[in-house]
Amino acid sequence: MSESTIKPTSNAMLSLWHGVMVTALRDEHPDLTARQFALLLHVYLTPPPHTVRGLAVQLNMSKPAVTRALDRLGRHDLARRKRDEADKRSVLVQRTVKGAVYLREFGDLAAKVAEALP
Repeated sequence: MSESTIKPTSNAMLSLWHGVMVTALRDEHPDLTARQFALLLHVYLTPPPHTVRGLAVQLNMSKPAVTRALDRLGRHDLARRKRDEADKRSVLVQRTVKGAVYLREFGDLAAKVAEALP
């Protein structure tokens, strides 16, 4: 880290998160829980393949909790599940175009809110 780099404070990060979340709600983005959003981010920001079992382990969630979160994400077409043809016991979690667009727009929203902060 260079001397010119400013380390953000926890208060600044909370203000950023608050601004992003309030703006997202006003803009009528899907109302996802923190668990659903974390799962969505993990699926998009880490290399596939993703399975329900693997996500449960990686995110320290139960498989039923992952399934419920994926049900919600699926209703919004942000992610989808598909039976793994190579291992019928396994369920793959796949990205969707709508999910990629949603996260890109959410990232743009976060950048815009960050620029507006003092």
